[in-house]
Amino acid sequence: MAETNILLESGTNELEIVEFYLEEQREKGTYRGFYGINVAKVLEILQLPKLTDMPEAAHPAVLGAFNLRNEIIPLVDLALWLRKERLEKEPPKVIVTEFNRTKSAFLVSGVTRIHRINWRQVEAPTGYVSSLTVNSITGVVKFPDRIVFILDMEKICMDLDPDHAPVVEAPEPLRKEIKARAIKVLVADDSTMARKMIVGILEKAGFHVQSVENGEAALNQLRKYAGKAHDAGRPLSDYVDILVTDIEMPVMDGHTLTRNIKEDGLLRHLPVVLCSSIITETLHHKGVSVGADAQISKAELGDLVPRVHALLAETAAAGN
Repeated sequence: MAETNILLESGTNELEIVEFYLEEQREKGTYRGFYGINVAKVLEILQLPKLTDMPEAAHPAVLGAFNLRNEIIPLVDLALWLRKERLEKEPPKVIVTEFNRTKSAFLVSGVTRIHRINWRQVEAPTGYVSSLTVNSITGVVKFPDRIVFILDMEKICMDLDPDHAPVVEAPEPLRKEIKARAIKVLVADDSTMARKMIVGILEKAGFHVQSVENGEAALNQLRKYAGKAHDAGRPLSDYVDILVTDIEMPVMDGHTLTRNIKEDGLLRHLPVVLCSSIITETLHHKGVSVGADAQISKAELGDLVPRVHALLAETAAAGN
């Protein structure tokens, strides 16, 4: 499923989403809600397989597990997790995903089609909309005949397994060195949960952190810093030392943001770290092609601080 042409391109600010739906039972009848997930996270779409109960499942939405080519995949009833009553009008579908180096599957009512869209068509949800959807929506796409909500799959999986992959603190000597240097980091991530987590990790290690919600906001902020530095005859590092950015973001994605930075005469030397759940061996080349200085999966956030520190050390050595 994920082997599509768009995976061969870089910095186009486009994505492909698999559109699916949930049939809901409501007091006044039935309702079909439409949702989307990045094709890069989808391995395949199946009929409902035979399930095996999982002992002491962490959440009632976890229906069990199934064997897929000798791998045990947990199945989550997405409607149940979203606190909706799913109506079975037809045999449901199972979307098998892989992100953060973990495979999961989600039960949905049906799958419609794949859309190729620009990230500028993806609007960030309002706080009210997010609250009504258990804060699991990262984007809204408006088509002429319906609205499609882009789900924050990372948040869903983390809520289902909050103890998975705890982040290890950076060692004290490293934290002292970072604090002494007053390193300034800009973080860009559209997921409130991920953004808070990344900012928290960096701040705990001693970094000075500012955060924004998408690539366009990050680029605007960086250009403001670059303009101030240029006008004052000061180095950009007086304002920002490094960027840590997600890839999947409304308006402007991380690959497009990186390409814009590396093509900007005032910003091109700024180190850029891509930190995303979709960084895999298959997609690593996309970050390389737009000039990213480092890439790290959100499944490896324990490595974020030493990777950022090492990259800054390499940048400083190269500049001497």
